[in-house]
Amino acid sequence: MTKDELIRQLDDIEWENFEVKAAVNEIPKNVWETVSAFSNTAGGWIIFGVSFNQDKYEIIGVENPEKIESDFLTVLRGQKFNVPIKVLSKKYNFDNKTVLAFYISLSDKKPVYFNNVKNTFIRTGSGDQRATQEEIDSMYRNSSFGTRSALPIEKSSIAWLNQHSVEQYREYVKRFNSHSKYNLISNEEFFQKLRIVSDGKITYSGLLAFGKEDFVQEIFPDFRIDLLEIPGTSNADAKTRYTYRMAEQENLWEYYFVLFDRLQQKIDKPFKLGIEGFAIEDYPYLEALREALVNMLMHADYFSTGHSRIRVFYDKIEFLNFGSLPKPLKIIMKEDVSMPRNPILTKIFRVAKLAENAGFGFDKMIEGWKTYKKLEPEFYPEFDFVKVVFPLNDLENTLKTVEKTVEKTVEKTVEKIIAAIKKNP
Repeated sequence: MTKDELIRQLDDIEWENFEVKAAVNEIPKNVWETVSAFSNTAGGWIIFGVSFNQDKYEIIGVENPEKIESDFLTVLRGQKFNVPIKVLSKKYNFDNKTVLAFYISLSDKKPVYFNNVKNTFIRTGSGDQRATQEEIDSMYRNSSFGTRSALPIEKSSIAWLNQHSVEQYREYVKRFNSHSKYNLISNEEFFQKLRIVSDGKITYSGLLAFGKEDFVQEIFPDFRIDLLEIPGTSNADAKTRYTYRMAEQENLWEYYFVLFDRLQQKIDKPFKLGIEGFAIEDYPYLEALREALVNMLMHADYFSTGHSRIRVFYDKIEFLNFGSLPKPLKIIMKEDVSMPRNPILTKIFRVAKLAENAGFGFDKMIEGWKTYKKLEPEFYPEFDFVKVVFPLNDLENTLKTVEKTVEKTVEKTVEKIIAAIKKNP
């Protein structure tokens, strides 16, 4: 952060990744909460020597800045925190007033806390909040990205797999990835190479992908992917809770087909002919929806108490997936980060050509959905879940369409009543 960038930030309200402390002659006691919060959430700047009062910043400077800086860095690298804190420090001078800036990086060993695990904080808005036990548990799971779901399940066996799902998958790969080496091997070798089975036991990912319902429910007692169609623009304005709810399926491979089939029905698909006179099935916006769906299925935190869900409203489709992103969204999109939560599930979908070979496919979702009425998806990465929203239409036109539909329904109903009265006066 340059001096000009610091000044620009001071001209605005306190940001989510930016907090000031007076720290005139000592380190503020509440700064450890902010260190923990930045380390656990998305990183951020802590500024010493600036006060904030009544929505205004004032540069007051730090006395004896060398000692303050040394003491602060010593604590961050010492015993107060459960892990060493990654920090970048800078010093600025404003009219002979020294301002210290420290950038606290997002930690890859969350949760980060001081003294004891109860002192785990997260950043919400421009404030630090003590993490709940569920959020702490989520951090522990997130810190083991790619490990837990790859473990074999004790006392499990190949009999836990739904053979119909496995056969359907292998047929799909033969059709849509005909050159794959996996088409040339036996089921037994196939299970081993994709790590569906490990040492004769089913892995958690293998069970989720192809398991029989009874065994899936035994290991994941409330396993389900919800899809609700809600007659409104939100839950609040819907007159009924929902008009359609997806029936429960045995495993993720079964869920993929019924979910995508239902989603396709909600999208306008104009009929197009190629030069040979055959219909063209080229709809980038459907690919965008497919990418969002597959992302949800393969990156979900299945050990969380939350459920992945899809909500279809009049004006939008929402995908909500429990489990945080491995890095901030802007970094993932800029650097094409590929850190799957469930690498075995990810490989299963990629072998079937249903997912990108790298990254999270955000660009594919954005560019694909732009071809649908020139709309763009919106992304809301939160601490322990991610929501992706695909707008279907602008709200005003949607409401007009709904009103016309209601009017026509009422008119037809009235006509039927009048006709019935005339027939049987």
